[in-house]
Amino acid sequence: MRVVSGSCKGRPLKAVPGTSTRPTTDKVKESIFNMIGPYFDGGLSLDLFAGSGGLGIESLSRGIDKTIFIDREYKALQTVKANLQACSFTEKAEVYKNDAERAIKALMKRELSFKLILLDPPYKKQRLLDLLESIYAGNLLSYDGFIVCEHGSDVVLPEKVSGFIKWKKEIYGMIAVSIYRFENGEGGQGDSNNV
Repeated sequence: MRVVSGSCKGRPLKAVPGTSTRPTTDKVKESIFNMIGPYFDGGLSLDLFAGSGGLGIESLSRGIDKTIFIDREYKALQTVKANLQACSFTEKAEVYKNDAERAIKALMKRELSFKLILLDPPYKKQRLLDLLESIYAGNLLSYDGFIVCEHGSDVVLPEKVSGFIKWKKEIYGMIAVSIYRFENGEGGQGDSNNV
């Protein structure tokens, strides 16, 4: 596992010890960022089920100003911190132990607006629709932003959730990626730099 592109291209990343966390492969990571970027001109990103932090670190390497990493597993958070240090991104990150729903409520209180929200929950316990609805209700996505949902390829997410539409979907074997945007959102980089 490594950083695919950007300022830390090629930097190796540690995986979370054990088998409870499944990292996004480099191939899928590269494909995701080719669809939504591939590079960013600042802004905030949120890695809500951080695991090793690979997706959020990739966003930092590709120009995002700051990433907030959330995970409820202590081992995952230690891995995120080690990977951030290896990439010299510690100052560009906030790392919190929390579950997704409570984290969303806390972020709503801070009135943050994210250019990129990464959702890669454990496949057996996915609540992606609830999370998308909470993100919409909490006004957490910037108008020109993207929500990347990684899920099992046997899961079909709806074309519309709240005010979001499914913008793109790709399947990679047993993994699928669905990308949501605002229904009337633009298709490219925007001007949301609320850090």
